[in-house]
Amino acid sequence: MMRLCYRPLERCFGRRSGDGLLWHTDLKPHASGDFSMAVVQANSSLEDQSQVLTSPSATYVGVYDGHGGPEAARFLNRHLFPYLNKFQKEQGCLSSEVIKRAFNATEEDFIRLVKQSLPSMPKIASVGSCCLFGAISGSELYVANAGDSRAVLGRRGFDGEKSKVVAERLSTDHNVSCEEVRKEVESLHPDDPSIVVHCRGVWRVKGIIQVSRSIGDAYLKRPELNRDPIFQKYGNPVPLKRAVMTAEPSIVTRRIRTHDLFVIFASDGLWEQLSDEAAVEIVFKNPRAGIAKRLVGAALKEAGKKREMRYKDIKKIEKGIRRHFHDDISVVVIYLDQQKKSFQSKGSVGCISPPVDISSYHSDGVADEPSG
Repeated sequence: MMRLCYRPLERCFGRRSGDGLLWHTDLKPHASGDFSMAVVQANSSLEDQSQVLTSPSATYVGVYDGHGGPEAARFLNRHLFPYLNKFQKEQGCLSSEVIKRAFNATEEDFIRLVKQSLPSMPKIASVGSCCLFGAISGSELYVANAGDSRAVLGRRGFDGEKSKVVAERLSTDHNVSCEEVRKEVESLHPDDPSIVVHCRGVWRVKGIIQVSRSIGDAYLKRPELNRDPIFQKYGNPVPLKRAVMTAEPSIVTRRIRTHDLFVIFASDGLWEQLSDEAAVEIVFKNPRAGIAKRLVGAALKEAGKKREMRYKDIKKIEKGIRRHFHDDISVVVIYLDQQKKSFQSKGSVGCISPPVDISSYHSDGVADEPSG
């Protein structure tokens, strides 16, 4: 089953839009409902990667927001799901322990690749990726994340709640701009007064990076890499006594209830433009087909408003330059219809992933604009 993840299925399941940097797939089935995907590129090389694995018994979702380059996110796209599948088979079921093992194994493999690649590609030591994973197995929903990508549940409001739909955040943003996360990092490094520094208008770990958890970023986790002459020649090594970041995910497990409607999984490029509540309202009030593209469109329109521009103006901007207006954005919307059909009665085996770089993707398709 996992071999399907490596096939170029995006040519069958996705299509380009009127925006040459936008890819989407409108609606596909999974074991307990439907899902929709979309991604828009802003960087010279797409640093976001995402994937959805469907089978009659489970659905996996991965959103990987890279930084410093695309290598770590692409590595996650190839390795995380196979490890999850392997450890699940060994244990006999999916669990928090299986997910932690898969994150750790993927991290260790990437660090090993960094060490092997350092002589020819020293910059890889500073490449990393946030990692957001979601799974539906039976009637259980799992959400695991390291970094500041986010999963938000949309559920029907209870009696007494003002809204018909309520946004419930399922993940933790591991970003030191959040006071709670900042205090967590500081408490782990009481002997380092510069562990979190306010610079260039935001809080950063060691004055470098905003997220406190990730896959990769080896130079902030392995002190020996900072002392390596090759890396010292390449960049600005930070003296480390011990790791200042971790790859350990925060994991939430909950039983899916009848009032749970959908989950939005997205990189922080979406959440920089839309609040949890605004995103949930868009999904709740609009048709399912193309809903991920609609969310991306809404985010791009908000990004345009900040510059007094329209989306049709933003779409003319080239990759790389476009990063000054918005980030890469990846969105997966998973609908939860377990109350209508049994988990075993719907869904086929397959793995869908957008192209690794939207700007170089060419296929037949209907040109259209994001809705919103």
